[in-house]
Amino acid sequence: MQDNITRRKSRKVKVGKLYIGGDAPISVQSMTTTDTTDASATIEQIHGLEEVGCDIVRVSAPTMEAAKALKEIKENINIPLVVDIHFDYRIALEAVKYVDKLRINPGNIGSSDKVEAVVKSCKDYGVPMRIGVNLGSLEKDLFDKHGYAPEAMVESAMRHLKILEDLDFYDTVVSLKASDVPRMVQAYRLFAAKTDYPLHLGVTEAGSKLPGSVKSAMGIGMLLSEGIGDTIRVSLSEEPKEEVKVGKLILRALGLRNEGVQVTSCPTCARTHVDVIKMVEQLESATEKIKKPIKVAVMGCAVNGPGESKKADIGIVGAPGNHLLYKEGKIVKRVNDNEIYEVLLKEIEEMTSNGN
Repeated sequence: MQDNITRRKSRKVKVGKLYIGGDAPISVQSMTTTDTTDASATIEQIHGLEEVGCDIVRVSAPTMEAAKALKEIKENINIPLVVDIHFDYRIALEAVKYVDKLRINPGNIGSSDKVEAVVKSCKDYGVPMRIGVNLGSLEKDLFDKHGYAPEAMVESAMRHLKILEDLDFYDTVVSLKASDVPRMVQAYRLFAAKTDYPLHLGVTEAGSKLPGSVKSAMGIGMLLSEGIGDTIRVSLSEEPKEEVKVGKLILRALGLRNEGVQVTSCPTCARTHVDVIKMVEQLESATEKIKKPIKVAVMGCAVNGPGESKKADIGIVGAPGNHLLYKEGKIVKRVNDNEIYEVLLKEIEEMTSNGN
């Protein structure tokens, strides 16, 4: 959608009913926080993620019991399911029967025959893998060689990939995550120049909602603006829904997505005749599940208000006494203070239901 961003050419990997890489749209991922063995709670959380636009969901399976629960989870959700496996290859062999992708580092699951068993199972079930390298958990020899350098992550990823390539397995997505933006960005740049594997972007352990969102937007946004990245996850110490919302906003800011209600609003000043802050908060909360692209302007005064409202599908411009409602670039009526929210919401709902 964005003409000035040329995507890096990466191979396509099929994950359930969608693709990662190539010309496939950039997908937004999140991860559950429930106990995976509690299938009903996990399914409920995933349904909530589906409602706000999550494309792919990941769950952790630290035990065999958790791996067995994946069958019920997969049967009751609508988006591709990824499982996170560490160290125990037997859990991977059970999980691969039910999921759409395996997140695993082959170098961490033991001897070559164990790796070979997992690869064979992935081939049999048509399940791709994601190799996930984190700066905080590098192999000792690579840390001794490079320290906390981006080159260490790239070398680690290439090492894991070689294990799979030697077994004739190329159905792989790669991530190189760090908790600080400059190292994360440089690692992805270096790796992107070396291979055509599709890339999963993320700033790992980014923190709480506000600082984590800013760090993620900087790291993920810089790379996407350079055409690097095929799927993203915003890692926040927050409810998973918030990760999805921030991820979608990053894509929207770069013109890589156009779905949902987009609110343009002024930062407010002494000229403001509308409670913009409260109004925007209410509107965004009430419309977060709407998929249809609708642009709404909430502007406090007549300085920038008319221009922004003319560009939007629906706009409100603050004026002394009562306010101007714009629709499709034209003023259609005046609205009193206590009516603004209801009027805007009604207009949005009409646009959503009738397709206009």
